[in-house]
Amino acid sequence: MAALLALLPIGLLLLCMAVLGWSAARSGLISAVAAVVIAILAFGYVPDMMSLAGPLLEAAFMTATILWIIFPALALYEVQARSSASERLGIWLASVSDKQQVTVIILAWFFALLLEGAAGFGTPVALVAPMLVGFGFSPHRALVLALIGHAAGVSFGAVGTPILPLLSLRPVNAGQLALMIMLLHAALGWSLVLVVSLLARRNKGDHDPTVVAIAALCFFLPALGLAWLTGPELPTLGGALIGGVMFAAFAKGRRPANSAVADPGTKEVMSAVLPYILILVAITATRTVPTLTTLLQSIVLDWKLTDRFTGSVMPLYHPGTMLMLALAATATASRERRRVILPSLIHAARRLPMVSVALVSVLLLSRILVHSGMIDVLAQTAASIFGSAWPLAIPLVAALGSFITGSATASNILFGGFQLTAAEATQLPPLSALVGQGFGAAIGNIIAPHNIVAGAATVGLIGREGRVLKKTFPLCLVYALAGGLLLLAWGQV
Repeated sequence: MAALLALLPIGLLLLCMAVLGWSAARSGLISAVAAVVIAILAFGYVPDMMSLAGPLLEAAFMTATILWIIFPALALYEVQARSSASERLGIWLASVSDKQQVTVIILAWFFALLLEGAAGFGTPVALVAPMLVGFGFSPHRALVLALIGHAAGVSFGAVGTPILPLLSLRPVNAGQLALMIMLLHAALGWSLVLVVSLLARRNKGDHDPTVVAIAALCFFLPALGLAWLTGPELPTLGGALIGGVMFAAFAKGRRPANSAVADPGTKEVMSAVLPYILILVAITATRTVPTLTTLLQSIVLDWKLTDRFTGSVMPLYHPGTMLMLALAATATASRERRRVILPSLIHAARRLPMVSVALVSVLLLSRILVHSGMIDVLAQTAASIFGSAWPLAIPLVAALGSFITGSATASNILFGGFQLTAAEATQLPPLSALVGQGFGAAIGNIIAPHNIVAGAATVGLIGREGRVLKKTFPLCLVYALAGGLLLLAWGQV
């Protein structure tokens, strides 16, 4: 009975978002209120000022640290779009080869991953799907390609934002966590490139397995290296940027000498890619130069309310600070400051209120579930049902979280504590639980209704999102199960 009551707020969130189609903000607030009521009536949660204010303060503080990434990421994206830099970059990527398979892999794989690493939060789907329609694909197929193509990088999207909630739960090594998550994606992510290539072909001659293998290696090798060297901020962004250049060189080497495809100017391409290079350099330097790392980590903002509620952040070491520096450099170098910069900042700022409410509501629900003990009850029940096979279910639970919330970050917030408690009950190492959560939350993005709806709006498919979900759901299920099997095998080694 206790487990069913503890599950009720999560079920209510699923009902509101997936069935009723309500926003994450509205659904999260209603579910958080329900969680408070259940916690007080059934779990002995004391409704005093501290117990009610503590979870809200934790939710608000973590929301602020996440918004410090989201705002410059969105603003930078707007600057790139309004100055036509994204368009120039897309044209250059498409000009690399006259082979359709290569063009689609560059756009739906490398370019989508680059956008995911830099901005995240639905940006790749919203931008890449219309570009693929422009290359002659049906809106339905273009949207499916964009959803699948960016999925392997979602774990480290928006300069590592989804990993922040996991690191706040348990003091694990950030680099080790990032490396293990990327290893899972590297072991299985080639299947995503393969699906992109197969969906892109118009006849059998359009599919070359060698191109698929090279595309997978070009992304995953630098991504693994960056995960090992720098932690969670750069695997997706750096892997896409470095891998995209390597793949472009490979494709150009195979292009016929008499090809009609024209190369855009180098200067235009460099100006379009400069902000991403700045982010790559800044984060790499702050994570790999010991003196600089120590200096930036020396300033810590933290707080504590009684002994139960806490929060901390290192503002100078925060990836949002690196994004702000890249944004400032881009704004300084822009020749169209008045036309581009201010409208971009305003547009990005206008998106923050609803994002803030959505994050606070889901975080508040998560913190209430944790502090009231409901997560512990759910974890113990799940552990007793699955037993030693629990690792198999970890990525599925994480994917469910992304489906419910529409965000890998929100999934990690919602289920991170649950995964750790269940892992403890089944004697699974905490790192394995966090790895499975970070991995599964990424693939769950391809079935998240919010992502599908947002992408559908850009290609004119509103009202027909169900067709897209039918295509992406089987792949999500297989990918998550395969990740669970690898986790299970890893735990038995």
